[in-house]
Amino acid sequence: MAERILMNEYRTLVKEPWVNIELENEDIFRWTIGLIVLNPDSLYYGGYFKASMKFPKNYPFSPPEFCFRRPLYHPNIYPDGRLCISILHAPGEDEMSGELASERWSPAQRVESVLISILSLLDDAEVSSPANVDAGVMLRKEPQKYKSIVQNNVEVSKEDIPEGFVMPTHQQTTVKPIEKDDSDFWAESDVDDDVFGGSDSDEDLDVDDQDTGSDDEEEEDEEEKQEQA
Repeated sequence: MAERILMNEYRTLVKEPWVNIELENEDIFRWTIGLIVLNPDSLYYGGYFKASMKFPKNYPFSPPEFCFRRPLYHPNIYPDGRLCISILHAPGEDEMSGELASERWSPAQRVESVLISILSLLDDAEVSSPANVDAGVMLRKEPQKYKSIVQNNVEVSKEDIPEGFVMPTHQQTTVKPIEKDDSDFWAESDVDDDVFGGSDSDEDLDVDDQDTGSDDEEEEDEEEKQEQA
Protein backbone atom coordinates (compact mmCIF):
# COMPACT_ATOMS: atom_id res chain seq x y z
CA MET A 1 0.00 0.00 0.00
CA ALA A 2 2.82 2.41 0.86
CA GLU A 3 4.39 2.02 -2.59
CA ARG A 4 1.08 2.71 -4.34
CA ILE A 5 0.37 5.81 -2.23
CA LEU A 6 3.87 7.20 -2.73
CA MET A 7 3.76 6.60 -6.46
CA ASN A 8 0.49 8.51 -6.73
CA GLU A 9 1.92 11.39 -4.70
CA TYR A 10 5.08 11.39 -6.77
CA ARG A 11 3.14 11.58 -10.05
CA THR A 12 1.17 14.53 -8.72
CA LEU A 13 4.11 16.48 -7.33
CA VAL A 14 6.37 16.13 -10.38
CA LYS A 15 3.88 18.41 -12.18
CA GLU A 16 4.30 21.21 -9.63
CA PRO A 17 6.65 24.11 -10.52
CA TRP A 18 7.80 24.78 -6.93
CA VAL A 19 9.41 21.38 -6.37
CA ASN A 20 11.78 19.17 -8.36
CA ILE A 21 11.78 15.47 -7.44
CA GLU A 22 14.03 12.60 -8.41
CA LEU A 23 13.94 9.04 -7.12
CA GLU A 24 17.23 7.80 -5.69
CA ASN A 25 18.19 4.63 -7.60
CA GLU A 26 14.55 4.38 -8.70
CA ASP A 27 13.57 3.69 -5.07
CA ILE A 28 10.11 5.08 -4.36
CA PHE A 29 11.00 5.27 -0.65
CA ARG A 30 13.94 7.65 -1.23
CA TRP A 31 13.48 11.04 -2.88
CA THR A 32 15.90 13.79 -3.76
CA ILE A 33 14.03 17.08 -3.63
CA GLY A 34 14.70 20.62 -4.77
CA LEU A 35 12.42 23.13 -3.03
CA ILE A 36 11.98 26.30 -5.06
CA VAL A 37 10.76 29.49 -3.38
CA LEU A 38 8.54 31.39 -5.82
CA ASN A 39 7.26 34.05 -3.44
CA PRO A 40 9.10 37.29 -4.38
CA ASP A 41 8.47 38.68 -0.90
CA SER A 42 10.37 35.83 0.75
CA LEU A 43 13.95 36.15 2.00
CA TYR A 44 14.53 32.81 0.29
CA TYR A 45 13.12 33.83 -3.10
CA GLY A 46 15.02 32.33 -6.02
CA GLY A 47 16.67 29.61 -3.97
CA TYR A 48 16.93 25.96 -4.94
CA PHE A 49 17.10 24.09 -1.65
CA LYS A 50 18.19 20.51 -2.15
CA ALA A 51 17.00 17.95 0.39
CA SER A 52 16.45 14.25 0.98
CA MET A 53 13.25 12.50 2.01
CA LYS A 54 13.17 8.94 3.28
CA PHE A 55 9.85 7.15 3.78
CA PRO A 56 9.13 4.31 6.20
CA LYS A 57 7.71 1.05 4.92
CA ASN A 58 4.49 1.67 6.86
CA TYR A 59 3.90 5.10 5.30
CA PRO A 60 1.58 6.97 5.79
CA PHE A 61 1.17 5.71 9.34
CA SER A 62 4.62 7.02 10.24
CA PRO A 63 6.17 10.29 9.05
CA PRO A 64 8.98 10.59 6.51
CA GLU A 65 12.44 11.90 7.35
CA PHE A 66 13.51 15.19 5.82
CA CYS A 67 17.00 16.70 5.69
CA PHE A 68 18.50 19.59 3.74
CA ARG A 69 21.65 18.65 1.84
CA ARG A 70 23.02 22.17 2.42
CA PRO A 71 22.06 23.25 5.96
CA LEU A 72 20.35 26.64 6.06
CA TYR A 73 20.99 29.22 8.75
CA HIS A 74 17.56 29.15 10.31
CA PRO A 75 16.22 28.93 13.88
CA ASN A 76 14.37 25.67 13.17
CA ILE A 77 17.05 23.87 11.16
CA TYR A 78 19.79 21.90 12.90
CA PRO A 79 23.39 22.32 11.73
CA ASP A 80 23.21 18.88 10.05
CA GLY A 81 20.20 19.94 7.95
CA ARG A 82 17.48 18.20 9.92
CA LEU A 83 14.29 20.10 10.68
CA CYS A 84 12.51 20.84 13.92
CA ILE A 85 8.91 20.95 12.71
CA SER A 86 5.81 19.47 14.31
CA ILE A 87 4.37 17.90 11.17
CA LEU A 88 7.33 15.49 10.97
CA HIS A 89 7.01 14.35 14.58
CA ALA A 90 5.42 10.98 15.39
CA PRO A 91 1.61 10.90 15.79
CA GLY A 92 -0.03 11.71 19.12
CA GLU A 93 0.33 14.43 21.73
CA ASP A 94 3.65 15.13 23.43
CA GLU A 95 3.39 16.50 26.96
CA MET A 96 7.08 17.38 27.04
CA SER A 97 6.95 19.66 23.98
CA GLY A 98 3.35 20.73 24.42
CA GLU A 99 2.54 19.78 20.82
CA LEU A 100 -1.03 18.75 20.12
CA ALA A 101 -1.86 15.68 18.06
CA SER A 102 -3.41 17.95 15.42
CA GLU A 103 -0.04 19.67 14.93
CA ARG A 104 1.94 16.46 14.47
CA TRP A 105 2.03 13.80 11.79
CA SER A 106 -1.11 11.82 11.02
CA PRO A 107 -1.96 9.31 8.28
CA ALA A 108 -4.07 12.05 6.69
CA GLN A 109 -0.94 14.08 5.93
CA ARG A 110 0.82 13.81 2.60
CA VAL A 111 4.18 14.79 1.13
CA GLU A 112 2.70 17.95 -0.35
CA SER A 113 1.47 19.17 3.03
CA VAL A 114 4.93 18.52 4.53
CA LEU A 115 6.74 20.47 1.81
CA ILE A 116 4.30 23.39 1.98
CA SER A 117 4.75 23.50 5.76
CA ILE A 118 8.52 23.61 5.31
CA LEU A 119 8.29 26.47 2.81
CA SER A 120 6.06 28.35 5.25
CA LEU A 121 8.48 27.70 8.09
CA LEU A 122 11.35 29.36 6.23
CA ASP A 123 9.77 32.81 6.53
CA ASP A 124 7.79 32.14 9.70
CA ALA A 125 10.38 30.78 12.09
CA GLU A 126 9.42 29.50 15.53
CA VAL A 127 12.04 31.22 17.70
CA SER A 128 10.60 30.16 21.07
CA SER A 129 12.08 26.64 20.73
CA PRO A 130 14.91 26.93 18.20
CA ALA A 131 17.01 24.08 16.87
CA ASN A 132 19.71 26.67 16.08
CA VAL A 133 19.85 29.01 19.09
CA ASP A 134 22.34 31.41 17.48
CA ALA A 135 20.12 31.85 14.44
CA GLY A 136 17.12 32.49 16.67
CA VAL A 137 18.97 35.16 18.64
CA MET A 138 20.28 36.85 15.49
CA LEU A 139 16.84 36.89 13.87
CA ARG A 140 15.46 38.75 16.90
CA LYS A 141 18.36 41.10 17.64
CA GLU A 142 20.21 41.55 14.33
CA PRO A 143 17.65 41.01 11.56
CA GLN A 144 19.78 42.73 8.89
CA LYS A 145 22.74 40.49 9.62
CA TYR A 146 20.42 37.47 9.56
CA LYS A 147 19.03 38.63 6.20
CA SER A 148 22.55 38.91 4.79
CA ILE A 149 23.38 35.32 5.79
CA VAL A 150 20.13 34.05 4.27
CA GLN A 151 20.84 35.85 1.00
CA ASN A 152 24.21 34.13 0.88
CA ASN A 153 22.47 30.79 1.51
CA VAL A 154 20.18 31.48 -1.43
CA GLU A 155 23.08 32.19 -3.79
CA VAL A 156 24.99 29.09 -2.68
CA SER A 157 21.85 26.96 -3.11
CA LYS A 158 21.79 27.76 -6.83
CA GLU A 159 24.88 25.60 -7.24
CA ASP A 160 22.61 22.59 -6.72
CA ILE A 161 20.31 23.39 -9.66
CA PRO A 162 20.50 20.29 -11.90
CA GLU A 163 22.09 20.71 -15.31
CA GLY A 164 19.44 21.52 -17.87
CA PHE A 165 16.81 22.35 -15.27
CA VAL A 166 15.07 25.67 -15.94
CA MET A 167 14.11 27.54 -12.79
CA PRO A 168 10.48 28.69 -12.88
CA THR A 169 9.62 32.31 -12.18
CA HIS A 170 6.84 33.89 -10.18
CA GLN A 171 5.27 35.26 -13.37
CA GLN A 172 5.28 31.87 -15.07
CA THR A 173 3.43 30.22 -12.20
CA THR A 174 0.80 32.87 -11.59
CA VAL A 175 -2.66 31.43 -12.21
CA LYS A 176 -4.59 33.54 -14.69
CA PRO A 177 -8.27 34.08 -13.98
CA ILE A 178 -10.70 32.37 -16.33
CA GLU A 179 -12.29 34.87 -18.69
CA LYS A 180 -15.91 34.18 -19.52
CA ASP A 181 -17.86 35.88 -22.30
CA ASP A 182 -21.55 36.13 -21.42
CA SER A 183 -22.53 38.16 -24.48
CA ASP A 184 -24.31 35.22 -26.17
CA PHE A 185 -25.74 33.72 -23.03
CA TRP A 186 -29.37 34.60 -23.70
CA ALA A 187 -29.10 33.68 -27.36
CA GLU A 188 -27.87 30.21 -26.43
CA SER A 189 -30.20 29.76 -23.49
CA ASP A 190 -33.12 27.34 -23.69
CA VAL A 191 -35.01 29.21 -20.97
CA ASP A 192 -38.49 30.40 -22.06
CA ASP A 193 -39.04 34.12 -22.01
CA ASP A 194 -42.34 33.83 -20.14
CA VAL A 195 -40.52 32.38 -17.12
CA PHE A 196 -39.00 35.81 -16.59
CA GLY A 197 -42.28 37.66 -17.41
CA GLY A 198 -41.00 38.70 -20.83
CA SER A 199 -43.55 38.39 -23.71
CA ASP A 200 -47.17 37.35 -23.35
CA SER A 201 -48.15 34.04 -24.92
CA ASP A 202 -51.07 33.59 -27.31
CA GLU A 203 -52.92 31.77 -24.58
CA ASP A 204 -52.68 34.77 -22.28
CA LEU A 205 -54.06 37.04 -25.03
CA ASP A 206 -57.03 34.72 -25.58
CA VAL A 207 -57.91 34.89 -21.90
CA ASP A 208 -57.92 38.67 -22.04
CA ASP A 209 -60.27 38.62 -25.07
CA GLN A 210 -62.67 36.30 -23.31
CA ASP A 211 -62.80 38.53 -20.26
CA THR A 212 -63.58 41.57 -22.45
CA GLY A 213 -66.45 39.78 -24.25
CA SER A 214 -68.07 38.79 -20.97
CA ASP A 215 -68.16 42.39 -19.78
CA ASP A 216 -69.92 43.52 -23.00
CA GLU A 217 -72.70 40.95 -22.61
CA GLU A 218 -73.44 42.08 -19.06
CA GLU A 219 -73.81 45.71 -20.24
CA GLU A 220 -76.31 44.70 -22.98
CA ASP A 221 -78.49 42.73 -20.50
CA GLU A 222 -78.60 45.73 -18.21
CA GLU A 223 -79.84 48.02 -21.02
CA GLU A 224 -82.66 45.60 -21.96
CA LYS A 225 -83.92 45.49 -18.40
CA GLN A 226 -84.06 49.29 -18.26
CA GLU A 227 -86.11 49.50 -21.55
CA GLN A 228 -88.65 46.92 -20.31
CA ALA A 229 -89.06 48.85 -17.11
